Order: sequence, then structure tokens, then C-alpha cells
Amino acid sequence: MTDFAKELKNFRPGHEFFIGVDSDGCAFDTMEIKQKQCFSPNTIKYFGLEPIAHYAREATEFVNLYSKERGSNRYPAILSVLNWLSKRREVIELGAAVPDLKRLRQWVREESRLSKSVLRSLVEETGDAELRNVLAWSDAVDTTIEATVKKIPPYPFVRESLEKAFRKADIMVVSQTPLEALEREWAENGLTKYVRVIAGQEHGTKTEHIALAAKGKYSLEKIMMVGDAQGDYRAAMENGVCFFPIVPGQEEASWQRFLNEALDKFLACTYKGQYESVLIREFDAALPDTPSWG
Repeated sequence: MTDFAKELKNFRPGHEFFIGVDSDGCAFDTMEIKQKQCFSPNTIKYFGLEPIAHYAREATEFVNLYSKERGSNRYPAILSVLNWLSKRREVIELGAAVPDLKRLRQWVREESRLSKSVLRSLVEETGDAELRNVLAWSDAVDTTIEATVKKIPPYPFVRESLEKAFRKADIMVVSQTPLEALEREWAENGLTKYVRVIAGQEHGTKTEHIALAAKGKYSLEKIMMVGDAQGDYRAAMENGVCFFPIVPGQEEASWQRFLNEALDKFLACTYKGQYESVLIREFDAALPDTPSWG
């Protein structure tokens, strides 16, 4: 079995600067198709939500696309979806059953490497029926993604940004998407030549990705996380490094700003401070904490 953490620990700088880049919804416009055509249908099927399918779709899309939870690992995210569903007035009035998934909640609390391979090992070890169903759901999601999400190009200005950045910075993909999907999506767009490492959910959390691969190997002001979700922001803040937001709904403009302005400031070590703070305020205001129906 691959020791993914060791791969990041053994990473050695090739440049003075380091940039972590999220994938889904940040480099690629894959969030909508994955959530609406892959996650929602399988969530309804595997968790018995057919009687409240309309509300289940809304909850799935709110958590994973239109809220500050956007970009979360799929296992905490499905728990959040079920939490919102169980509290929704219409669902309560219908008397619909919403699974609690207590065993999954325990696993999410206790395990930092929330990947399918770790979950599969636990299922094989325990034979737990609830976790076996969660694993079947996760497998079905990935099978649907592989069959559905094809030839999605990067957002405008992503390729140009990576081409400009990799001459002076080591670039790593920092994501909670399974590694197989990341490698496929970056390779089919010819972008792997710009990145040193691709880190997915198998490598741990995004915070751990940056801590293992970059912290202590570069000056903090020379490390940056680029992302579209609060999890990306937290990964940067918890490591004390720079954060550049790709604002949901303003992806093209965000990447253009990164290419023409923010990257130069980062490489000149003038990014931190007022400039970064303004961008973070704009980013924080872009998505809500609670749904309109909450």
C-alpha cells in the first residue's frame, strides 16, 4: 500500500516559492456536473431518499455548491446534507426517514484520512452494514463520475497562470477528490507538466497536504494556497500561509486577477496584508452559511 503521507514528507523544494492549487471548482468547472449528475442521484438511491428526492437534491447542491461548506470531503459533506434534510420543515411534515449514519459520524470524528481506501479497509475489518452502504455509495459516485465527467477544460487563464507560475514556484494539486480522478482530469488537459505532486483525499486533509509538503521547507510568505472553498482558506490559515480565493461565480475574473496581478505580488513577497485581506473579504461574502429554507 502506498504511504501517501510519506510521499508529501519526502517532497523537496525545487524553487523558492510553493503554490497549492485546488482542482474541482477551482481549476476546473467540474463541480456542477459532479454534484448534480453524480452525487445527487446516488445519494438519493443509496440512502433511501426517494420520497424526498426534491429536497435531497436541494440539500446536496446547497452543501456542495452554494454554501460555505462547498468543497468539503464527501464523507463530512453527506453528513451535513442529512443534517439539513432532517431539520427541514417539509421533510419533518412528510414524516420521511432520514438516516443518521452514526457509525459514519464516529469514523469522520476519529479518522483524519477520509478516503475510500481507508473506509474500505474498515468495512473489510468490521463488516459494518452502514459503512458498507456508504462505501457502495462512494464507489457508485466515482463510477458515475468516470462515465460522465469527461473532457472538462480548465477555467480561462488557469493554463496561462500555471505556465507563468511553475517557472518560479513548485506547484502541487491540493484536493479532497480521489487521486484517480485528479490524475485523469489533469492529464487529459495536459496540465500535469506544471505540477510537482498531485495530492488527493488519500493524502489526508488539505491542511495536512500543505503542512507535510511545504511547511518548514519554504518561508511562510512564500507559500500560497489557491482555492474556491472555505476548506482551502482554512488550510492556508492553519498553516500561516497566503491564500488566493477563486470566488464562486467569478472564476474567470479571479484567475485573470491571479495571472495579471496577484501572482506578481506573491513572487515579490508583497501579497500579505491589506491586498490579501480585501480579496478574502470578497470571498467570504460570496457564499452563505445557511440555506434560504433553513
